[in-house]
Formats: sequence, structure tokens, C-alpha cells
Amino acid sequence: MTFFKFVVVFSFLSLTTATTYNVVTLGAVGDGKTDSTKSFLNAWVAACGSKTPATIYVPSGRYLLGKTIFDGQCKNDAITFRIDGTLVAPSNYNVLGNDGNWLVFEHVSGVSILGGTLDGQGTGLWACKNAGMGCPIGATTLKISNSDNILINGLTSLNSQMFHILINGCENVMVQRVKVLASGNSVNTDGIHVSYSTGVNILNTIIATGDDCISIGPGTSNLWIENITCGPGHGIR
Repeated sequence: MTFFKFVVVFSFLSLTTATTYNVVTLGAVGDGKTDSTKSFLNAWVAACGSKTPATIYVPSGRYLLGKTIFDGQCKNDAITFRIDGTLVAPSNYNVLGNDGNWLVFEHVSGVSILGGTLDGQGTGLWACKNAGMGCPIGATTLKISNSDNILINGLTSLNSQMFHILINGCENVMVQRVKVLASGNSVNTDGIHVSYSTGVNILNTIIATGDDCISIGPGTSNLWIENITCGPGHGIR
């Protein structure tokens, strides 16, 4: 039933004309060096404030972002992030290392994240931890919090500092055709962690990481997991 609702909802939205906000037009630079956080947030403010469906478009390129929170209470419940490029975390792991999360969507409804790559640049932090040095805990790449009717389709998460994708306090979430990629010696890099959520579907996904492929926390119900390739990793638990 949950899957059927997603098919109906997102098929309907695909037929609806959406206003598009191109992050490059708003000042983002895809050189992997220029901080584009403000441009992405400006795109979000515009899309969230739109009374009609809206698309945030990220062209090809590498876009450096610091910690970014896409907060909800939007005027519409049909916002699409269409990503053809790569979002890149700061290479210095101390910048995000104690922030907990890198990219956060909270209190949103009807958000779709389509395609693209999230590069957490976590290799330096893993090396620090494996050497037993004094290291920050690290940041989760993508956190979806207290949200509903979320679609994550065709996304790649690469080299997260900590968890790749965290779904917490959510309802009706579809994750499909996602790739999670990190080396087998990456520390505490769970692929997808679900907690305090209901109606989460994880389908047709490839996870290679140094910790649990999918970890299931307390308060989780109505979770469907199907056709997962896991390895390296510690399985589903």
C-alpha cells in the first residue's frame, strides 16, 4: 500500500509544471572550491516559499557546501532536488567533524531528491580514527528528520565521514536505486540508518561500506527492505 501511494503521488507530480531554480543562476560555482552554501540555501528559500511545485536544479560540476539545513514549513509539498552534479563536503574533516550532520532536511513534506552524488570526503577522518588519534566524531552525510512523503531516487553517497543516510522521525519514505560507497575500513559509516520512522521502503540499492549496510534503530515500524546488495559491510541489523 505504501509503495502504491508513492507511485500515485509522484506520477501525479511529474505531470505538474514546476518552477525551476538553478543554483548556478543563483551564484553557485561548480569548481569544487568555491563555497556555494548560500546559493543552495537561496534556492531552497525560493522553492520552499513557492505556492506551486518547485524544482531546484544542480547542473554538472562539483559544488562545495558547508553544513546546510533545508528547513520546512514550506508553502507547497512538491519540491524536487534534481542533481546532475556532485555536492562536496569540505576536505578538512574538522570543519564538519563536530557538527553531527552535513546536509539536513527537516520538517519537510513531499521532497524528492533525484540523482547526483554526495561526496563526504571522509577518508582523512577514517585514517585519523584508525590510527587512534584524537579525532572528531564526524558528520552524517544526509539526514532526513521529522518529515513525510520523501523520495530518494538514484542518489550516490560517497565516502561519508559517518552514517551515509539517516532517516529519523519520518513517515512514508521511499529510497530506491541508491548507491552507498566507502571502503571496508571506514569507521562507523552505516549505509542507511532508520529510527523512529514508519512506512520506509528501501529498494534496489547497492551498499558497500565499513559498518552496517542498513541499521535499524528503535521506534521503527512498517519497514520494507528488498533487493539490496551489501558488501563490504556488516549486513542488515
